[in-house]
Amino acid sequence: MKQRRPMGCLLLGAVLGSGLYWIYGGGRHEGPGTVTRAPVPPSEITARVQRQKEFLSDIEAGSERPGEAEATANAGTGNAKETGSPGETAAVKQILFGDLHVHTTFSADAFMRSLPLMAGEGAHPPADACDFARYCSSLDFFSLNDHAEALTPSHWKETKESLRQCNAVAGDPKNPDLVAFAGWEWSQVGPTPETHYGHKNVIFPDLDDDQLPTRPIAAPGMEKALSQVRSVGLLRALALPITDFSNRDRYLDLVVFSWERSRLDLCPEGVDIRKLPDDCYEVAATPRALFEKLDQWGFDSIVIPHGTTWGFYSPPGTSYRKQISPALHDPARQRLFEIYSGHGNSEEYRSFQAVVAGPDGAPVCPEPTAEFEPCCWRAGEIIRARCGDAPTKECHRRVAEARQNYVDAGVAGHLTVPGATVDDWKNCGQCQDCFNPAFNYRSGGSAQLAVAAGYFGDSGKKPAHATFGFIASSDNHTARPGTGYKEMARRKMTEATGAIDEIWRRRLFLHSDVAPESVRLVQEKVLSLPPFQIVDVERQASFFMTGGLVAVHSEGRHREAIWKALKRREVYGTSGERILLWFDLVNGADGPRPMGSEVEMSDTPLFRIRAAGALEQKKGCPDWSRNALGPARLQRLCLDECYNPGDQRHKMDRIDVIRIRRQLREDESIESLIDDPWKSFQCTDTGFCQGEFDDPEFAKGGRDTLYYIRAVQEPTLAVNAGGLRCVEDEQGRCSEVRPCYGDYRTDDKDDCLGENQERAWSSPIYLAFAEPAKSGASSELEAPGTGGVP
Repeated sequence: MKQRRPMGCLLLGAVLGSGLYWIYGGGRHEGPGTVTRAPVPPSEITARVQRQKEFLSDIEAGSERPGEAEATANAGTGNAKETGSPGETAAVKQILFGDLHVHTTFSADAFMRSLPLMAGEGAHPPADACDFARYCSSLDFFSLNDHAEALTPSHWKETKESLRQCNAVAGDPKNPDLVAFAGWEWSQVGPTPETHYGHKNVIFPDLDDDQLPTRPIAAPGMEKALSQVRSVGLLRALALPITDFSNRDRYLDLVVFSWERSRLDLCPEGVDIRKLPDDCYEVAATPRALFEKLDQWGFDSIVIPHGTTWGFYSPPGTSYRKQISPALHDPARQRLFEIYSGHGNSEEYRSFQAVVAGPDGAPVCPEPTAEFEPCCWRAGEIIRARCGDAPTKECHRRVAEARQNYVDAGVAGHLTVPGATVDDWKNCGQCQDCFNPAFNYRSGGSAQLAVAAGYFGDSGKKPAHATFGFIASSDNHTARPGTGYKEMARRKMTEATGAIDEIWRRRLFLHSDVAPESVRLVQEKVLSLPPFQIVDVERQASFFMTGGLVAVHSEGRHREAIWKALKRREVYGTSGERILLWFDLVNGADGPRPMGSEVEMSDTPLFRIRAAGALEQKKGCPDWSRNALGPARLQRLCLDECYNPGDQRHKMDRIDVIRIRRQLREDESIESLIDDPWKSFQCTDTGFCQGEFDDPEFAKGGRDTLYYIRAVQEPTLAVNAGGLRCVEDEQGRCSEVRPCYGDYRTDDKDDCLGENQERAWSSPIYLAFAEPAKSGASSELEAPGTGGVP
């Protein structure tokens, strides 16, 4: 099969491009931007706090009897109780909302999607993130996490300084309007499940230079790209202004952006990190190497795994299980797990697999089930439909070969079937009954598996387990923290992107003619392709969401209070709405214990839940946002729509209780340990829901168990909530898809809205079974906290 090399014609303009580079001064350095100097009015900050105080006060006073839940057990275990009086409370904490996963155009992928050929908006530097969080989404805190693999030391310095300027506007450090944290993303991708560790955000509590590393720490793989930039990559970049001359300025900026990265040299190995050159390119090949380098710096930090089920880049067969090993896990730093983002949901475990081990241990294609069709199987069916008059035996050979070729190609499997369209692939690879699942769902990376699975490498010892708090964030790449406040502007508030027209689409991405047989792609061939040509961009676009939020139960608005809440895991995640959620163990030996706690006990645990729907949004922006930004910047950054709450709350539909028992034996199936849902609380027709439940089986069973809450709102519309929007036949099979493309084929004004039930996930409460003499003792040397539950 002959493939047309994309962008080949652009190389013909390389010489002219060099001249253009000289004539036009070579473009501009991607600067940090300028932070708007107007703080949020103190009255607005007071109003945010007051809304929560009044809500809780009404409940305590009994003046509002909102939505007491009627609990129903989905399994015949435990006792669920309707609550009456809310009971007494210790100090009430504030619930603050933030976003700990934000990219600017300092990230290479964000810069590429900013280009005119991708219908991009141009530069979105760190200052945009500060202004968006403060004036558009009205967050309480956020962090910047540009990909370390392309974050130069100079851009890292500019990031830190921009965040300092952002915090300088915030007012009283003890009661700021916004808190900005610094960090980066360690973006590792392995071609096989054994070598794949995935992406992790690294975040630091302070912004002083003496409390932050001199350089970001990258994952390996970018070295080859830097080498390519030094040669052909720069020539291609220089050719772009000729091809799209009217937009030449942004392409010349790309030349500078690429050149700055091409000049980086790898840091020498075996040298103390504090003695390395300030401007070298530092790499950590594994999570353990990353943790070791962070230990050498000696600064406090949090490392957050994310995108763990995202099959866009995670190879089939990937599992988080290997990272529970003490050699690859740092429980002091890795205390949080991103359960949801604009790339989809990573909560739910399913037993289906995209590949399985054959008799010789090599990966092969599994058969489909009613719930899941592996894409390797679909590859065979596409080829089967092309057999025509070929003999049956020959057709069977082609089908079997197509399946194996897909398996062997990993995330590039879609390239092995020439001329295949989005419709040909139907909904293969997707979790059909998951909420807003990540594309090409890798169930082995789910949060439920991560907290259930044990590590059994140390013979004779109790298995090791990971203990995570659950958060959500946006993973936005246009410097827009907290995009989920309104469901709108799919091409700007999500990561959906693509070529501006058919000409650019054919230049950028590999295309081939329909052929009767699949092609074999060896790993060397796959790895030689640019990353954006390997992955399935066209199908992925239908799965990008507006993104989630992290919520903290904090003792104040200031930096230290937020950081302490993150460290003690007194956090939860939402799918973007500002749902209020409290989840506590009531009968801990030292009093109530909040979400995220680890507790040893032998008695029957008693839990209390409370959840309130998010405030419904009014159109437009508040006057203080308009006055601060001005019309032009408000339109470009906020798109003339801000977080603008009214007085009414969305109704709560239900609260699910998920119970997971920790794996004790390696032969225990993960599926058998997860009760999802174990109980469901059906809420009445209000914006609030509350209940209590206990679990007598814990005391009887004598094994470590964790519990977390999923609070589900009433149905509303959301961008891309329908995914590929399958049309099913009479047998319930996907016969046709209606994708929501990221490029010109779907209208910019079409937000592909579908019915959705926004939700919040509490951090689990981890119960370790102890003998009665030890009942109620904390397993950590941490202040127990109260979670702010009335």
